[in-house]
Amino acid sequence: MARYTGPKTKIARKFGEAIFGEDKSFEKRNYPPGQHGNTRRRGKKSEYSVQLMEKQKAKYTYGILEKQFRNMFKKATAATGITGEVLLQLCESRLDNVVFRMGLSNSRSGARQLVSHRHITVNGGIVNIPSYSLKPGDVVAVREKSKSLETIERALSNSSSVFEWITWNKDQMQGTYVSVPARIQIPENINEQFIVELYSK
Repeated sequence: MARYTGPKTKIARKFGEAIFGEDKSFEKRNYPPGQHGNTRRRGKKSEYSVQLMEKQKAKYTYGILEKQFRNMFKKATAATGITGEVLLQLCESRLDNVVFRMGLSNSRSGARQLVSHRHITVNGGIVNIPSYSLKPGDVVAVREKSKSLETIERALSNSSSVFEWITWNKDQMQGTYVSVPARIQIPENINEQFIVELYSK
């Protein structure tokens, strides 16, 4: 399956939370999609179902495909530390996610597009791979030719998020990936332990 490009509100309703950010349509109908909406009686979910939903939520949140996600889990398993936390840290260290966290785009899909269209540099060189994994100390900046892009200016003017593991210089339009975020610094509502349990079966 290719990357999901359908209605985001439908996916948000499936998980019962606005995983793609602020969503007015979701606020109006924050119950599961389908003909009977919130009137349908839903039985207790199985353990497998809960674990699978959590994995899907993480994949949709970060915009990662199954093969990529499975490879990241293998990498997290081989690394030192708590597997679930390392998995989320790997997701957070992706270039498209850091561009989003820096406020250069209002969504991760928008950040992915900025990277793919060669508007972003890492340590002075253009990187157009959204899944590029950043290391502490890497400097992420907007390419000189792209600094006047209206989409970037609009996103920066609306951005108010501050993350301790990222620094941002608005005048130079560049920031530094200072350190790998601790689990407590990652705001996503994901139960990573369920994902570990699912893949460990």
